Amino acid sequence: MAGPTTAGIILASRLPANWASGPIYAEKADNKTFAFKRGAAISPGDKVLVVDDIFTTGGSVKEVIASVKERHGSVVGIGCWLTAVKKSTIFGAPLYACHRAEAVSYTADKCPLCAAKIPLVKPGGS
Repeated sequence: MAGPTTAGIILASRLPANWASGPIYAEKADNKTFAFKRGAAISPGDKVLVVDDIFTTGGSVKEVIASVKERHGSVVGIGCWLTAVKKSTIFGAPLYACHRAEAVSYTADKCPLCAAKIPLVKPGGS
């Protein structure tokens, strides 16, 4: 199992320990992509379940998958606690979620906030 830091660590560490390698963690590297550090290793042919807490855009998961494939590992699935993604397969691997939530998204021409000229704000941003 491999999870991105920080929340992915929590899920990866709580999953069954009977996997051959146990949980490992991908951390942001200097170039802002994820890398396996602190002695974590993926060998060619290793089967990896990528886990994260919340799967929204899939950005972090996509980067971890790229790091796994760079080491010639095989991603057998993606696991998360919560997702709004409806597809059962994404990034070439099955998506397993404990919970699914409805999320509505719009293109700019159909967005009711845009039509009402309400500015978009990033939560926690200014």
